[in-house]
This record gives sequence, structure tokens and C-alpha cells, in this order.
Amino acid sequence: MISMQEKKQLFISHFGESTKEIQTFQAPGRVNLIGEHIDYNGGYVLPAALEFGTTLLIRERDDNRVAFKSANFPYEAQMSADELGTPKSGEWIDYPVGVMVELAKLGCPLTHGYDLYFIGEIPNGAGLSSSASIEVVTAFALLSAEGKERDTVEIAKLSQRAENQYVGVNSGIMDQFAVANGARNNAILLMCDTLEYKKVPFNTGSYKLVIGNTNKRRGLVDSKYNERRSECDEALRLLQEHVPELEFLAGLNPEKFGALEEHLLGEVLRRRAKHVVEENARVLKSVEALQRNDLQQFGIFMNESHDSLRDLYEVSCRELDVMVEEARKIGGTLGSRMTGAGFGGCTVSLVHEDDVARFVHNVGEAYEQRTGLAADFYVCGVGDGVHQIKGEA
Repeated sequence: MISMQEKKQLFISHFGESTKEIQTFQAPGRVNLIGEHIDYNGGYVLPAALEFGTTLLIRERDDNRVAFKSANFPYEAQMSADELGTPKSGEWIDYPVGVMVELAKLGCPLTHGYDLYFIGEIPNGAGLSSSASIEVVTAFALLSAEGKERDTVEIAKLSQRAENQYVGVNSGIMDQFAVANGARNNAILLMCDTLEYKKVPFNTGSYKLVIGNTNKRRGLVDSKYNERRSECDEALRLLQEHVPELEFLAGLNPEKFGALEEHLLGEVLRRRAKHVVEENARVLKSVEALQRNDLQQFGIFMNESHDSLRDLYEVSCRELDVMVEEARKIGGTLGSRMTGAGFGGCTVSLVHEDDVARFVHNVGEAYEQRTGLAADFYVCGVGDGVHQIKGEA
């Protein structure tokens, strides 16, 4: 981790000195603690902001040009504020440019140029929301620099629109929402359909979150994601023939589903719907456990979630399963599960601080022996959502 002084030096080395102030903003990555493949089925998710993410250093220019630089990607660009959004570059700058396009649509165009320097600590493609982090920090910083209101719920929504409409990735709202609205030592219980949310205390005490990156390329994600969505849509359609008022699969509780599942044709649709209904119930039970500060029970729910994603929803893969199996062999692990869309990406485990070093060593060694891939591990707590960093040299 480089210091704020070093980050500012990187900025000045690239953009040069100026009498204008460099302002610094940070948005976290996020991890979904439980509630996977529930967002598009009308249920609850429980994400949390991480302690690391994306730092954006920004400085007003004397002209109307916008310059983009990243410490993580070689591509850099500069363009007139009037030209933003035409044409799309196909590079990482499409994420911040998309945000600027959305801000202009909302009546907040840039009134002058800016130098922007992005420094990311989130590994790209790991499923920890590096793109949402870039989008949200861009929106928050530009609204601050332009003297506009900074409504973090609205920032999450415009960031999602930037990703959907400009970048062309059909993401849900969870990532941007958690990045914008996270709070230290709190998870967020979010109903993705209505954006109704509440903060849930996540006091891990002597336990740490350990995120394990399988470094397995997630090649199947898009096709299988669309396949699962269509299977859920078909299951919902069949159930609506018997419960016409049912809007989403997650609108059923496990008891009601048990009485209706015979109407689902074929074992595949039954398994998909069963995961959705039970996972949604697990999220709500997990919130109750956290409110009692019962981390043991929360860990059990994490384990059940992974097993359901593996067996019923079938979005895990051998690499994720191996990492979870090895994680559960460590005595201080309360729970371990895949997180994100699946078919690669990351696991999240809740591990006692005394066992973290052994966890990283043993799980990493066994995982490499069994898969031939070297894993990366990130030990962290739950951090704040997007914010400005003031008063640091």
C-alpha cells in the first residue's frame, strides 16, 4: 500500500505542478457476504464494503479538457469535455466517461476540465467490483468538484446506468449500491428491486474476512448467467399459473415453495428455484444471527449458501469448490463460500485472526497442489463507502 504522499507525487509527476488543489477521494471494493443470484429474483442480498478500493486524485484544469491516467493500466487519454462519450474507446476509461455522460443527462455537465488519476487496489476480474468502485468514486468526486449535491443512492443508480447503457455490461445495482453506501463494521441488507435497505452490524471481533482469489478465468459467467436467468423466469412462469400474484421467485418462503414445487417440470427448474427461495430465507436468518452477534451461526449459513450454489444452482466450479474445501479444514474457519457470479473469481471466509496466517499458507499450498493455480488472498475488515480523504499529506 502506497502512502497518500506517494499517490500525490505520482499525480504531480504525470500532470505537473499547478496552483490548483489536488482533491482525493476513495471508493471501496465490495464483497457479497451471502445472497447469491438473488438480486434478479426479487430477493435480499447482504454485501459489505471492503477496506481497500480505488483512490481518485482530481484537479481542476484551466481549459475544458479531461485527462485520464491510471496506475493500473497503460492506456491513458485526454479529450475535450464537449467530446465526452463519442466515440467509446473500449478501454478502462469507458467507466468514468460513462459516468460523465450520465451526469450530463442529469443536468450536471462538466463546467471545466479536470486531471484524473486513478489508483486501484482491487484485482481486476476477481469479482470484487473494481468497475463499480471506479464509477462511484468518479461520480462522487465530480459532484464534489462541481459543488453539487452528493446523494449516494442516486450515485449508485447513475453508476449502474453508466455500466449498463454506456459500457454495455448488464450488471445489477448491488455492486454500485454497496460501494456508495457501505459503512465500517456494517453489512447492507438490500432489496435490489426496491432499493429498500438497512445497515446491519457486522462486528467480527477477533475474526477476519479472508478473500481468496482462485485466479480461475471466469469464461462461462455470461452465458451461464443468462441461462440461469431464463431458467428462473421459466420457473416463475409455471408457478404463476398457480399463484398469479407472485412477482418474483424470492417472494415464496420455503414452506410455500415446498407445497408448489411439484408444478415445476423437470429436476433442473426445481433445483434452481429451490436455491433462490432457500438462499433468500438464509439471508434474512443471517441478519438475525448478526444482530445477535452469533458469528458461529452466520458461518453455518455461509457454508450452506456455497453448498446450494454448488449443488442446486450449479454456478460453482472445481477451483472454487477446492478452495472452500481446504478453507473448511482450518480450525478457525467459521464459514466459507464462493462469492459473486461463479465459475471462478473469489471465495469469502470468516477466519479467526490467530488462524489467518495458517489459513493463507495451508489453503494456498493445497489449492495449488490440487488445481495447478496459485491463489491470492486478501485479509480485510469491512470499510466505509465512497468518501473524500482530507487532511492527509
